[in-house]
Amino acid sequence: MEDVIVTARQQPQQAARLPLDWAVIEDSDLAMVAHTHINESFQRIAGGWITRGNGQESLTALRSPVFTGPGSCGAFYVAEDGISLRAPGFCNVNQLFDANTEQAQRVEVIKGPASALYGSGAMHGVINVLSLAAPDELMHQVGLEGGPHGYLRGKYQIGNRVGAHAFAAAINATDDDGYKDDSGFTQLKGTLRHDYSGSTFSTSTIFAGADLDQQTSGFVQGEDAYKDSDRKKENPNPEAYREAWSMRLHSTIEIPLDEASSLSFTPYWRKNEMEFLQHFLPWQSVEENGHESFGLNSKFYQQTESLQLAAGIDLEYTEGWLLETQEEPFSPNQPAGTHYDYDVDASLASVWSQADWDFSDRLNLSAGARFEYTNYDYQNRTDDGPACGPDSTPSCRFYRPASGEDDFKNWSLNAGALFDINDSHAVFARVSRGFRAPQATELYRLQAGQANADLDSEQLDALDIGFRGIVGQFHYEVGGYYMNKGDVIFQDSNRQNISGAKTIHYGVDIALRWQLNDAFDVALDTNLARHEYDSDISLLGSSGNIKGNDIDTAPRYFGSLRLGWQIHENHRTELEWVNMASYYLEPDNAHEYDGHNLLNLRLTSQLTSRIQLGVRVTNLTDVDYAERADFGFGQYRYFVGEPRSLYLQLQMNLAP
Repeated sequence: MEDVIVTARQQPQQAARLPLDWAVIEDSDLAMVAHTHINESFQRIAGGWITRGNGQESLTALRSPVFTGPGSCGAFYVAEDGISLRAPGFCNVNQLFDANTEQAQRVEVIKGPASALYGSGAMHGVINVLSLAAPDELMHQVGLEGGPHGYLRGKYQIGNRVGAHAFAAAINATDDDGYKDDSGFTQLKGTLRHDYSGSTFSTSTIFAGADLDQQTSGFVQGEDAYKDSDRKKENPNPEAYREAWSMRLHSTIEIPLDEASSLSFTPYWRKNEMEFLQHFLPWQSVEENGHESFGLNSKFYQQTESLQLAAGIDLEYTEGWLLETQEEPFSPNQPAGTHYDYDVDASLASVWSQADWDFSDRLNLSAGARFEYTNYDYQNRTDDGPACGPDSTPSCRFYRPASGEDDFKNWSLNAGALFDINDSHAVFARVSRGFRAPQATELYRLQAGQANADLDSEQLDALDIGFRGIVGQFHYEVGGYYMNKGDVIFQDSNRQNISGAKTIHYGVDIALRWQLNDAFDVALDTNLARHEYDSDISLLGSSGNIKGNDIDTAPRYFGSLRLGWQIHENHRTELEWVNMASYYLEPDNAHEYDGHNLLNLRLTSQLTSRIQLGVRVTNLTDVDYAERADFGFGQYRYFVGEPRSLYLQLQMNLAP
């Protein structure tokens, strides 16, 4: 129980003493998995599922269904080194491809509403990718990896310390011809880091960038089409593509005030742009979007013998834009030309405080609060009204509201307690509230004659109860939760964005680690959960009352079981079983995916003091499966899972 986690309090904390549910993907796990897509490593998070779209696309679930469609984006706070990958209000569901997870130090996850340190979006959880740390001695490594369908990836890492200064650089480049016809991607990611430790202050400065050029394969359509060997490589959208790039720069300056307290300031800058064909829509429009942000996070931290107190002010300003166009007319209601063209200037200000109090040797209490104000200044760059012409309302699919402003005021709260039953076992309980301000696209990319989206912020109230501990070489963490979410944003049967839906989410996450002996170990990460509609709503795509139905793409259980074998101190192998239960594909619960079971085999071998070999076989038994299933526009739709695949990796240590 000596784990240390940074994300919960933005300070290194003894994780076992935190009254909340957390999980970590360690650097050793990232090295063993050597994921080609982040979903492969996320199998190690109980209650977490990142579905793989085509190429590097993804959708996230964390104590939640996989969110799709209006209201889907922004349910998670996804960050690198604590700085959100995208600005609040400008989320993209695929945004994890911006983070250099392939060369990260670790990935930390907070489940459910996070502490007061995180604002809009930290409802179902926080995913924080920690960049490669600057080392204390020379690190110099190069790696090359090959796999099926022309997959090739190179990695390079270097770092060292010189006096008070330390630096690290991590760069990787990937080229993949794609399993599907007319698919594939080229991706480049890099992270540069500089740390300085002085007598009066310390700094940590990180620059990160990513570039993705992807030929995207669309859904294969038709019931059980993913099982048809003649169609598995079929690409119904050979014209689809996604081009995206992002850059982020931040520097944390920490100033000790005395032995017990400090001030820190983190100015940051982010910029990104993306263009992609909306191949998932029949009318095939092209979306271009981007934003640039400047922000400052400030924090006061004090630690006494029994009390840890943190408080701060966060400020951010973002200039965002979106352009949606269609080259060819699809119907009178989906015309060619410009559908949307707008700018949004967003301002955000937050004040927060979080406290942890060791009430006794065995009892820890925590509480926190955050108030956040968000303002959107929206400028429509087209004529107000429908894109189809003035006489087409409300049948026109695309409606451009008039320029204006919207603002939102939100509170997040949390209170928890952890009790050490003895030196090896603890129980905790926590109540918390998270929120999500509406996204810019939900407010200003409207349809069907909706001149104004009168939306409220979503709120999620959660109760957590958990147990963690050690029995000999057996480690366990079991967390139960009940979450009630209100003012959920959705698209009604008239295709209008409205607030007011309710959902409930309850379940249990189970994470077990057991060192059987010196050679063998077992790990289990699984969950049992139910995610339900909890209100009578006229949801687009449903035929009636769906209260009590499962939310679509919300399996009631899934997880992974891993058997590790330390063959020799220099050789390790791992067999992983991935289990995915069945789930419904639409709100009426009339169409279903049967689920699947996969086996993956991995081996790492230190051949010499300088050379390491990695071998991975994914989908060992060559199962027909879907990475994600869907039902839309009257059709079953699937992202087809890849067949058995072999990957080989060589890594060389160049340091003397």
